Formats: sequence, C-alpha cells, structure tokens
Amino acid sequence: MPRLFTGLEIPADVAFALSLKRGGLQGSRWIDAENYHITLRFIGDVDIRTANDVADSLDRLSNSTAFTLKLNHLGAFGGDKPRALYAGVEVNDTLIRLQAAHERVLQRAGLEPEGRKFVPHVALARLRGATAGDLARFMAMAGRFEPLEFSVGRFVLYSSRDSVGGGPYVIEQSYPLAEFAA
Repeated sequence: MPRLFTGLEIPADVAFALSLKRGGLQGSRWIDAENYHITLRFIGDVDIRTANDVADSLDRLSNSTAFTLKLNHLGAFGGDKPRALYAGVEVNDTLIRLQAAHERVLQRAGLEPEGRKFVPHVALARLRGATAGDLARFMAMAGRFEPLEFSVGRFVLYSSRDSVGGGPYVIEQSYPLAEFAA
C-alpha cells in the first residue's frame, strides 16, 4: 500500500539556504534538504486502485496557474511542547486556491476530508524533548530570516515509506501548471 501526499518541490538553491539553519537545537532531528517540500494534501495509505484514481483525478488541476511563493519566517508547531520547526510561507491566494482544489478533487475521488487547517510550510526539523525556551533561544540566535522566493511551475504526487518522518520521498507523478499570464 503506498502512502501518498501532494506537494510542491523546493528548488535546490532555496533548499540549500534553508539547510543553513540546521544545528544548534537540542532534541531536533533535522530533515535532509532533498526532502524539503510544501505539503498540499496528505492522502495517507491507500490501495493501488485508489492511488490510480487519485493520480488520474489530479490531472484535472493542471489548468491551475503557475505562481511565485515566498518563505518569510521561521515558526514552530506545538506551542509549549514544540514538535516541529518550519519555514513559513507568506500568504498567497493562488496557493490557497490550488490547495482547496486538491481538497475538492480528492474528496470527489472518495477520500475523507482533511481534518487539519492548511498551514503552508517547509518542515525543517522534528522536535523531541526541545522545550519552548530552547526553541525561543534557537530562533533568537538564528537572526533575521531572509525571505526566499521561488517560482512554482508544477505540483507533484509523492509517495513515502511508513517511517518516523522526514523522507525519503519519491515523486510518483508531476502535474505542470499553466504558464504565468502575460
């Protein structure tokens, strides 16, 4: 059974810049730069027939328009018990529409609705045992986050192994987006 999700790839130059944030946070398991991505929709473990239906359904979204994204801050999930460090995405209406279209198409393909609110981000580290104070010190030492901007010309269907998290991820299929309007 494949474990699937849809997402956006992070270009190598942006991934390298993000990887420079690695280190200095106790209780962190850093994600390899080649596994950085922005998840659009987690699908989960599905049978081969459902996987094929999902892949076919996503073809309908290739008329979405290419766009530009900006990563503009560091953040964390988990509040007083932080569990992940991430690079956050600046609010982007085109990204929100694309993610909502994924949700609609995948529900039509028979998947249950996603229960979590969409918070676009690039996971940098999984945290275990790091305190909110540790995280605050790390973020203060990290200094100003220089925004990283890149063009998005496609989305992909990823598969992963059932693991502790952080990859490796395999691109099963890619879906080009329509070029920018002139």
